[in-house]
Amino acid sequence: MKVRNLNGTSSNRCKCNSWLEHWENFSNQTVKQCVVNGCINIPTVGGHIQKTGLADQSWYIIPICKSCNGKYGEELEVTDKVNLISANVNYTCK
Repeated sequence: MKVRNLNGTSSNRCKCNSWLEHWENFSNQTVKQCVVNGCINIPTVGGHIQKTGLADQSWYIIPICKSCNGKYGEELEVTDKVNLISANVNYTCK
């Protein structure tokens, strides 16, 4: 699945301790490595992304490493097996 890494989202907050914890709380999944294809780093952050090529302009959270999260605005290929969790806290951690 192709996604675009969003820039300027670090000030967004939720009630979870971190965006990575937000993803863990709502995804019902665990991962041991960054979900960006070809990356073997440990996921250390919950990255804000959007799907590319679709009308869906929603923001989602995925577990990625700091290096991949720093690729602002870039298109990333992520595993299709990862659950995208809404970054809209009105739908998740109210």
